[in-house]
Amino acid sequence: MLVVTDRRGNEASAFDQTVRNFLGVLRAPETPTWTLVTGDEFDTLRGLLAIVDRARSDLVCTYRHLHSRQWEDPYTLGDYVEVLTQAAAVPILVLPHPEARRAATHAIKNTDTVMAITDHLTGNHHLINYAVRFTEPGGTLYLTHVEDEATFERYIGVISRISEINTDLARERIGHQLLKEPRDFIDSCRQILGQANVRVDIKPIITLGHRLSEYRTLIEEHEVDLLVFDTKDEDQLAMHGLSYPLAVELRQIPLLML
Repeated sequence: MLVVTDRRGNEASAFDQTVRNFLGVLRAPETPTWTLVTGDEFDTLRGLLAIVDRARSDLVCTYRHLHSRQWEDPYTLGDYVEVLTQAAAVPILVLPHPEARRAATHAIKNTDTVMAITDHLTGNHHLINYAVRFTEPGGTLYLTHVEDEATFERYIGVISRISEINTDLARERIGHQLLKEPRDFIDSCRQILGQANVRVDIKPIITLGHRLSEYRTLIEEHEVDLLVFDTKDEDQLAMHGLSYPLAVELRQIPLLML
């Protein structure tokens, strides 16, 4: 585990301990090796990427607006973190900035409530495995799929202009099928994890709505401690799909960005 901070001395050590306490779930079955990288060890983005590459860690832990005062403005993750999420070959754990005081009261204490989200949950075993691993035994993992209502309504609008197709029937059948597929996938995950005696309570949340506002509401409602989602896209350098607006706007809890 590589912990990266722009702080020095006691402040750097304090952040390192905060991360270790937060990720207590990773102490078993094996105790991980922790390495702290402080602000004395890098002063450029290229220098940080070289450190991450040499470390060959399984996870990089840091906070938004690393090496930046932009935490005062809630519009980006900061240059260092945005590049790190795309350039590093390993997942990045991004915590709220220590000085921003935006963290939820329940955040950064433990991971007994985790949420995994994606616009294509079905078949995403990589995401599920990480989310399960980071959920404390006896904790709750919400597997969440929000089908975009605006896109759905746009297609139904197109269908309504085709006289040969019954619009009401199409709305019912298509809506049912869109939500059935992620529901079936989550049911299969629960069955497999149960057979493996994984002591995590898997709860599905499958709905139609405005994705960003829906996720924000769900996170607050369930007091989620960690949000897990994909960020890399094979077809582009930029963060894919809904990942960037989620990462920028959901500032109150840690994010595990795969």
